[in-house]
Formats: sequence, structure tokens, C-alpha cells
Amino acid sequence: MKKNGFTLVELMITVAVVAILAMIAVPAYTQYVRRANRTDATKTLTLDAQALERCYSQNFLYTGCAGAPAGATPSPQGKYTVTITIPDPAQPAPSYIISAVPLAPSQAGDTACQLFTLNTANAQFAQDGGGVANTQTCWGST
Repeated sequence: MKKNGFTLVELMITVAVVAILAMIAVPAYTQYVRRANRTDATKTLTLDAQALERCYSQNFLYTGCAGAPAGATPSPQGKYTVTITIPDPAQPAPSYIISAVPLAPSQAGDTACQLFTLNTANAQFAQDGGGVANTQTCWGST
């Protein structure tokens, strides 16, 4: 009499294959999500810079701009803390620096892009977790 079904060995081989595939797929997917979430930082910095420039074109000051919140605020998706720093407004050439650091635990694991900055001259900069410049990767150039 022939019985249909799976043996324990066949079942264990299937479980092992699924486990190996999961070990490969989960980290790759996590890295993909982190890379995609970087747009939350770059988009927020760019929009805040545009708001500051609009304010400056009307008031000739970067301080007190309604479109760009002062101090540290979360990004729209909540993945980064965005800080706008405006040095002494009495300087001959007013300026600003906008920075973003990971806020969400899922994004804090993105060691390739731990700091994003954008300044008055529209100079983009980024650093990895070790403080090494990683601008092209983080701002999406590569």
C-alpha cells in the first residue's frame, strides 16, 4: 500500500531552503527601505531651503520665516530630525545650515547616511556613521 505525503526529511529540507532564502531577502529588503527613506531627509532639507529663500527674498532675513520651522523638528514622515541653524543675522552675508539626522529606529540603522546638510549656497553634504563624507550615495547621485 502506497501512502501519499511528505517525509520528515523532505519537510526539513524545505524549511532549510526557506530559511536560507529569508536570510538573503530580509537584509536586502531592509537596506532597500532605508535607501528609499533617505528621500524624507533630502526632500525636507530642499523644501526648507526653498522656504528660507522665499522669506529672504521678501524680508532680506532668514530669521522668522513661516515656511521653515526654527529649531529641531521631525521630518514629515518622521524618519529624521531636521534642524535649521541661522548664524548671527547681523553678519554681512546672512546664511543658514539645515541638517537632518535619523530619528526613527529603523532609519538609525542606516550607517551609510547618518547626517545630511544643506547650506545657503545649496551645497549638499552627507556623512556616514564614522564621520566620512558620503554625499553622492546619500543624496541619491549614485
